[in-house]
Amino acid sequence: MPRPALHLAVEIDGDGAHPAAWRRAAHSPGELLTPRRLARVAAVAENAGFSLVTLEDSVLPPGTAGGPDPVGRIGAVERAAFVAASTSVLGVAPVVATTYAEPFHISSQLASLDHVSAGRAGWVVGVEEDPAAARAWGRPVVEGADALAREARDGLRVVRDLWDSWEDDAVIRSVATSRYLDRSRLHAIDFTGETYSVKGPSIVPRPPQGRPVVLARPELVPPGLTDVALVGGATPSEVAEAASVSGAPLAFAEIEVALDTPGESARERIADLERYAPWEGGPDRLRYSGSATGLVDLLAELGGHVDGVRLRPLVLDEDLAVLSRLVLPELFVRRIAARPLPGTTLRTSLGLPRPLSRFTTDGAAALVREETR
Repeated sequence: MPRPALHLAVEIDGDGAHPAAWRRAAHSPGELLTPRRLARVAAVAENAGFSLVTLEDSVLPPGTAGGPDPVGRIGAVERAAFVAASTSVLGVAPVVATTYAEPFHISSQLASLDHVSAGRAGWVVGVEEDPAAARAWGRPVVEGADALAREARDGLRVVRDLWDSWEDDAVIRSVATSRYLDRSRLHAIDFTGETYSVKGPSIVPRPPQGRPVVLARPELVPPGLTDVALVGGATPSEVAEAASVSGAPLAFAEIEVALDTPGESARERIADLERYAPWEGGPDRLRYSGSATGLVDLLAELGGHVDGVRLRPLVLDEDLAVLSRLVLPELFVRRIAARPLPGTTLRTSLGLPRPLSRFTTDGAAALVREETR
């Protein structure tokens, strides 16, 4: 049986994946952090047919202070809320790390984003590996892969439980009885981990999706806690192997892309930017440079092994235009990829079920099952 069509995601932080991408941007440097710029990029991605955009983030600036490249960004959750309000179909997933941030606050922010977007929110689970991040937060340094994974795992568990702490029918809004909530359907999560504990419940009603879609690297958190595993590899075969053992419901390949444009080849464009800074990228990401046709063929090959891809364009203004005109239309014509449908949640677009709260009572569960038939 053939696999379902690919789901397409694109990273839209800054001006592109290359640290010097701003030098080839179609806008003035001062426009990078403006809402007009963000709305324009999101509109291009939505009109092209992407299912999801992601927004990179960190408490630390993206570049080196005093260097020639951008050293500032607006918070990913805030940008995601703006994108959600200015689009209607596009899924929006900010990168948020739980290494030092409070899971209670992360839960509230992402639940609010899901309400604002009418169920189109996701979350890319991140980590803060630089010790400078601990100083910025005023927290002790979390060192080592095991400790970083522990903080990500515990933080994710707390966030999921807080989303579940309001049952779906907790809000009753009864004018006749002057009751807004059924307090019996709010639950303390009573989480105790290795380094902290959380009582709960949340201060935000349960998100429209039940839980926003969670994307994470498989080595970071257990697959049972994620919806989408972000897998890498230096070759398509390595990506396929990583996807096969990810254990999550869906696996998305991480791909850095530099495409030929009408005036220059991908090789020439990369060489131009390499004069200013190296394109180091992720050590465990597939990288493609070349024609739009070659990228279509690569995605068709990967379609037999993964459920989606997250693309990281070299320069957004240049590569996103080629993706919109030459790559995505061909993927849709050949039924390699799928567009999101209007009026659906991100979970529905990705073919993921809406989860019940783990605190759901038998009667409420029966009501939810009846409503979803």
